[in-house]
Amino acid sequence: MKRIQWFPGHMTKAMRMMEECVPLADGIIYVLDARCPAASFNPKLLKLTGSKPVLYVLNKSDLADERADCLMKKFPCAVKINAANANSKRDMLGAIEKLVAEKRKKSLEKGYSRIFRFMVVGVPNTGKSTVINLLAGSKRTVTGDKAGVTRGKQWIRLDGFELLDTPGTMPPAFENQKLALHLAYVGSINDDILDLDDIALELLGKLYEKYPSRLQERYGITGGTKLEMLDAVCARRGFVLRGGDYDYERAERAVIDDFRKGRLGRITLDCVGDMPELL
Repeated sequence: MKRIQWFPGHMTKAMRMMEECVPLADGIIYVLDARCPAASFNPKLLKLTGSKPVLYVLNKSDLADERADCLMKKFPCAVKINAANANSKRDMLGAIEKLVAEKRKKSLEKGYSRIFRFMVVGVPNTGKSTVINLLAGSKRTVTGDKAGVTRGKQWIRLDGFELLDTPGTMPPAFENQKLALHLAYVGSINDDILDLDDIALELLGKLYEKYPSRLQERYGITGGTKLEMLDAVCARRGFVLRGGDYDYERAERAVIDDFRKGRLGRITLDCVGDMPELL
């Protein structure tokens, strides 16, 4: 299949903006997609933030299974949430407080309190803006289910701290195409630049390797080539064109959408061991 590559010009500008803002931040909130924590980890972002303390946020955990917990075991400052659920706010606030507990203690010992500032980073469509809106208790930033919604920087003032919402930024090059595929599956790469024929077939192959019972239950898939699996989707869902040919385009979009919306159950595509930079 065609090699995946996506690094539009605004991402270069965004990286420069973030580099300028790093000195203003007390810590980094790194939002990852719980379905693919390794794929959604951009080592360029961590290098940019230097020695700042980092809170790893496994967002969309309601769509991931227990394999996503590998990150929780690796890092002491990590939290697993569903930013679309208000109940996750308490967990987020507790994790943020833990991130700056030492700094807060020192400032109080000196007789003053201060506002802490955090930069929120991550690849596109991991839910950075949704995390900020969760903490704010209202819609303070623009959100969407399409990669590349946030373009400029936004400092958001909350109770006791400030957050900088930054644009989602990819690595300049995807050295690991397996992880690049995972980002395509979850919608972190703009669908407009992808060959959805290839993406859907590769996703079916991945799901059959890891979660075969899910495919059997929803589509009646019991094996075969990737194309034969797509045939089964068409047959089960009634995607048939006039004349009797299968409507592969509808089937491909259905498979991708079913996965992204969680209709195939809780799925984790990778974990920490798939990204050496995290070890």
